[in-house]
Formats: sequence, C-alpha cells, structure tokens
Amino acid sequence: MRVDKFLWSVRYYKTRSKATDAAKKGRVRIDNSIVKPSRDVFPGDIIELRKDQIDYKVEVLDLPDGRVGNKIVDLYRMDRTPKENFDAKKLIALNQDYYRERGEGRPTKKDRRDLTGLLNQDEEE
Repeated sequence: MRVDKFLWSVRYYKTRSKATDAAKKGRVRIDNSIVKPSRDVFPGDIIELRKDQIDYKVEVLDLPDGRVGNKIVDLYRMDRTPKENFDAKKLIALNQDYYRERGEGRPTKKDRRDLTGLLNQDEEE
C-alpha cells in the first residue's frame, strides 16, 4: 500500500490529496529518509510525519483495505509519538494567546507604536 494512502486510511489526513502533498513537501519519512507518496509501506515500518507542529512517529501493524473507522484505527497502527511533542504544541498555543487575544487580528500601527514606546521607556530607565 502506498504511504499516502496508508496515512489517509488511518486518519492522519482528512483527504488523500493532503497526505500526498505532505509527502511531496518532505514531511513524511521512513527509516529517516524522505519518501515519495508512491512509496510502499509494509508491516513493521516506522513512519515519521510532521503535522500541525507535532512530529508523529507511527508503526505500521497491518495494512487496511480502505479508510477505516476511528474505533478500529489502532488495529493498523501503533502511535509511538512521545508525550513531550504534544506538550510543546500546548506551550506554543499558550504563548500565542499571551500576546494577543484570539480574534483581534493583526496588530495595528497604534499597537506597534505603543510597544515601541514601552520598549523605549525600559531602555531610558
């Protein structure tokens, strides 16, 4: 089975074309080498993929016939992603919320001037 089809089948990507694009962009690796979307996967292979700023590590247990339901995905893959990778994403999200409230959009010129004014006050003191 192709690597893009496998990643789509076990629900890492919503569409097969997104899985194909990820492989073309070099975000999918097998045995520490970047693979093309047409690369075949076999049981026992370990796939490393980067999605949403998380580095996933997946072991192929079996090959599904097609896209499988969410309840039986674990029959075909074993997620070996370290917990620290998920914690790092939470820290990034908290860091972004700290500076600006969600939904405020880009900083305006007035916001930039206010920040510059604060930085200049700190330097003078």
